Amino acid sequence: QVQLVESGGGLVQPGGSLRLSCAASGSISRFNTMSWHRQAPGKERELVAVIRSGGRTNYADSVKDRFTISRDNTKNTMDLQMESLKPEDTAVYYCNAQLVTIATWEYWGQGTQVTVSS
Repeated sequence: QVQLVESGGGLVQPGGSLRLSCAASGSISRFNTMSWHRQAPGKERELVAVIRSGGRTNYADSVKDRFTISRDNTKNTMDLQMESLKPEDTAVYYCNAQLVTIATWEYWGQGTQVTVSS
């Protein structure tokens, strides 16, 4: 069974920084894509950033130039470095991984809370 565990969330003031980590129970090299999603109260879950097995990345416009997604295949972790945080970044952040074989398999972490407030 694939396990994904997020960590690094917390309370920060606007303009502050946080680094989120997603630790996998096994090798992450098998995953075609890994991504970070977030869900704010009363809103649907949204895609924040994606990193593919080849290293290509994509970001939501709302976080572009502020967030950086990365993966470390030797540590089996995926990180999200968040800079210049805004109150609207407040949400539960979720780690996601997709594996494509003859079908697409998707895995989720339990989420970590990020609160940006003065």
